[in-house]
Parts: sequence; C-alpha cells; structure tokens
Amino acid sequence: MISLAQIAVFLTAAVVAVPLFRWLRLSSIIGYLAAGLAIGPWGLRLVTDVDHILHASEFGIVLLLFIIGLELQPTRLWALRRTVFGLGGAEVGLCTLLLAGAAHLGGLPPVAALVVGFGLSLSSTPLVLQVLAERGQLKAYHGRSAFGILLFQDLAVLPALAVLPLLSVGSSGYGDGASPGLALVKLTAALAVVVFGGRWLLRPLLRVVARTGVAEAFTAAALLTIIATALLVKQTGLSMALGAFLAGVLLADSEFRHELEADIEPFKGLLLGLFFIAVGMSANLGLVAGQPGALLAVTFGFLLIKIVAVLVLGKLTRHPGDSSFRLGFTLPAGGEFAFVLFTLAARQRILDEATADLLILAVTLSMILGPLLLAFYDIYLQSWLSPVAERPFDPIEARENRIIIAGFGRFGQIVARVLRARRIRFTALDANQTQVDFVHRYGNKVFYGDATRLDLLRAAGAGQAEVFVLAINDVEASVRVAELLRDHFPHLKVFARARNRQHAFRLMDFGVRYLIRETYVSSLELTTAVLETLGETRTDAVNVVRLFRQHDEKTLVAQYAMKDDEAKLIASTRESAQQLAHLFEMDQQEELSPRESAAEATSSH
Repeated sequence: MISLAQIAVFLTAAVVAVPLFRWLRLSSIIGYLAAGLAIGPWGLRLVTDVDHILHASEFGIVLLLFIIGLELQPTRLWALRRTVFGLGGAEVGLCTLLLAGAAHLGGLPPVAALVVGFGLSLSSTPLVLQVLAERGQLKAYHGRSAFGILLFQDLAVLPALAVLPLLSVGSSGYGDGASPGLALVKLTAALAVVVFGGRWLLRPLLRVVARTGVAEAFTAAALLTIIATALLVKQTGLSMALGAFLAGVLLADSEFRHELEADIEPFKGLLLGLFFIAVGMSANLGLVAGQPGALLAVTFGFLLIKIVAVLVLGKLTRHPGDSSFRLGFTLPAGGEFAFVLFTLAARQRILDEATADLLILAVTLSMILGPLLLAFYDIYLQSWLSPVAERPFDPIEARENRIIIAGFGRFGQIVARVLRARRIRFTALDANQTQVDFVHRYGNKVFYGDATRLDLLRAAGAGQAEVFVLAINDVEASVRVAELLRDHFPHLKVFARARNRQHAFRLMDFGVRYLIRETYVSSLELTTAVLETLGETRTDAVNVVRLFRQHDEKTLVAQYAMKDDEAKLIASTRESAQQLAHLFEMDQQEELSPRESAAEATSSH
C-alpha cells in the first residue's frame, strides 16, 4: 500500500517537474518521467518499491482507455474513416513490420520483435497534438493526417493489450489455465454481457443515479461501471483496459458522455501521472553509462525508420507540397502506450527486463527529441529536402463583378453563400492555398491570391467593383488591405470584419466605417434569447439589446478619438458603463409610466 509520505513525495515531484517542463514547452509526460527519474532508485532513492507503485498506477491506463472509448463516437469515426483506417492502418502496419524486422535482426525472437515493432510504431497523442497546436498546424493538411493516424493508434492499442497475455512465455495466456476454446466462449459471453448490459441495464441505472442530483453518487457510479466492466473482461484472461474501453464506447452516444468524462478526468490525470512517474522510477539509468551506444542506436534507428516510412506514405497518398515531410517529422517519437506495452511485456516474460529497460529509455529520449526534430526540419532541412517552388497565384478571370470578398474562411463563406443564393456574382480571394483547395472540393469558386498585393487587387477588378468585403482573419494583412483600398480605390464601399476593438480602431484609421466585430452580433442574439428565457417579452428583450448596441457603437466612435491614450480609454469605459446603466433606468421608467397611468384610470372607474 502506498504510504502518505510516498504520496507527498509523488505530489511534490509532480508539482516541481511538470510546470518546469511545460515552461520549457515540452510535454507534461516528460515532466512526470523526469520526476520519476529524480525520486527513484537511480536518483534520490526517496521511493524504491517500483513494482508496487506500477501495479497500483496501472488503473490510470484503464481510465484513459475508458475516456478514449467515450470520445470514439461511431459518427465521428465514420467521417474520418479514410484517414483513420486507411492512412492510420497503413502507418501502424508498415512501421510495425519494418521495426519488427530490425528488432529480429538485432537478435530478438519473432514474437518479442513483433511486440517491440508495434510498441515503437506508436506516437504520443498528447505530445504531437500539443506541438501542432503550438505551431498552429492542427488544421493544416499534415495536421489533419497526423490526427487521423493518432486516432487509429489509440484504437490499435486495444487489441494489442488484449492479445498480450496470450503471448506470455510458458503460459497459455489465460489465468485459469483453460483451453483456448473455453476461453473464447468465456470471452464471447463476457462481451455479450457488456454490450447488452450496457445498453439495457447500465444507461437506465445511470439515469436513476443522475436523478438524485448527488454528484458524488454519479462519480461513484461511473467508477463502478469502469471497474465492474474491467473485472468482467479480465475473467476471460484479457486486459482490464479492454473492458474499460468497451464500456466507454457503449456510452459514447449517451447523454452522460460529457458528465462521465468530466468526473473521470481528475482520477485519470492523477493516476496516469503516477504511472509515468513509476515508469521513470523503473528506468534503468545504468544503461546510459553502461550501454550508451546501444541506447543511441535504438533511439535514432527507430526514429529514422518511422520518418522514412511515414514520409513514403505521405507521398503515396499525395500530400501537397511539403506536407509529407512535415508529417514524417511530426510522428517519429515514441508514445506513452509503449511504456505500457513494454512494461506489461516484461511482466509477461515476453521481453527480458534489460531489453524492456533499454526500450523505455529509448522511447523517453525520442519524446524529448520529437519536438526538436520538427523544429530542425523547419529551420535547416525544409529548403533542402523539399525545394518545392511556391505555388503561383491563380490567374484571375476578367470579370466586372460588383463585389470582391477578401478572405474566404468561415466569415467570408457565409457572405458568399447569401450572395450566391441571390444570384449576385462576386470575386473571392484567399491567400491560404490549403483553404482554397479545401473549398474547391465542395464546388466553390475562389482564387488563390494575396489581397495585400496591389496588382492582384487590380486584376480582381477593384477598380470597377462597388463593394469590398474585407474578411481576412490576420489582423496585419487586414489592415494592409484597408490601407491599399484607401490609397488606390477610394470609391469602394468597404465592409470589414474586425477581430476586436483595437483591430476596429486600426481599420477606422484607413477610412473603414462599416465594420463588424466578430462574435459581436451573435453575442447580442444570444443575449436576446437569454433575456426571453428569464421572463422578458420578445419586444422588451429586443429593445434592451438594441439600446445596448446603439450605445456601444456610439462609444466605439467616441473612443476612437482617444485610442492612443490608455488612461482616457479606461475613464471612457467606466463613464460608458454608467451612462448605459442610466439609459436602462430611464427606459424602465418610461415603460412604467404608461402602466401606472393605466392603473390610475382603471381605479377611478
């Protein structure tokens, strides 16, 4: 049993290491591993009972797979089926074969080599998504492909965890020594109980618990669901993680999905953190000094194999530009599930402990190198490995359209849809070639072109057009276009999208007078609905929002004159709030006066 003193040590290590590594823009998982290295047998020796800690913390993996199951809604999988099952399946299959072949050549028996190949083929979902998010590349072509591959890897872990006990050396793989036929019958029966019980028994029971309104009872019911399903599947000789995953999938389309995820998340986070700390504690740092050559060979060997394999798949699937190279340098590092697989494989005697220790250290090192490899590609290798000429801007057809739309993202597309419905012709420009290609797939006509270039504005017909819709998301580019329009096309009526108040001020500097701050109108619409829900009539709610909008637009114009004086802006904002409150009070009094007069007239009769 974990003592209170050990818990204090774990929490202290996590509180110190994780924020430090996040500050260094590295994954929190690496922080947990470093914390384990620091407090474990190869560090300060504050905790030495590693096996006991590992066994207790494996429940974090069970909770993680339950949450993965919750997120895998069938509709979502179907929408991403080509990327997930096509590209994702090809990546896992090809990397597993190549890495297993290398491991077998290195002296491992076939079964062990296959486990090693599969474990090293996996990447860290939180690490990769974090790196892509920091670079703003989640929606890029290679970002979407990486997400699909990671999703398939999460799915592929489940059968691996299920099969792993069956590969145990000197064992049938089944806890009770039963024959494979009997074990298959037990497995089928357990799955049937999980599927039918989850649909016809579990959901009604959760509804009953939810009606009590006791949050603790619902959390307890969620944990009981996971534990009961995991234990049921474990009786067939398979992993508890598989049972938890099945329970998550069964509840993915239920009304409890978000509440279950919110209730389980804290437990999952803490136990997963403990698991990674325990993995760090179990890492044999003696190998760094004793076998540095072997460690570096394994690490850089599997990184190179994965980069080449994923790059080839990217080329075969016709990723545009340098997306295939970026995809290859995004996914080479190992993942957290490799720690689980190698640790369990050593426990099942599929791998010897020395090999498992070496692999765990190699994966840890690869996770540190992963983000650095992508940065290295961007800085040093991109121009050499992918000397792709920049795509020329589209030739713009000579048209005399009355409207030009610059920026064809969410905002510009809505404007275009309404105009198209009214059969009003327009010319649309967007400087993001990925966005242009995506829009073309849905039959929309938009030109790849940079509206900040004067020659392209002229080619688009800005000299003859009447209206210019400035819907560019980038603030600096938006302001640059506004300046060009003022200097060269002053006749155009410019309708602009502003990110915020400061963006609006900068656009007003160049003569833009009709502008909409994004989310502003939708926020007012939502406010109207909120007021109605609170009991106000539709007319009163609309009048209140109209009064606020009029006052806010007057304040925007007034504050434009003092936009460079922060003290005056703050004072103006406070004064505006007081004026608005006074306006609402006056409006309420005007509403009450007729009612009071009507009441007096009624009482006199």
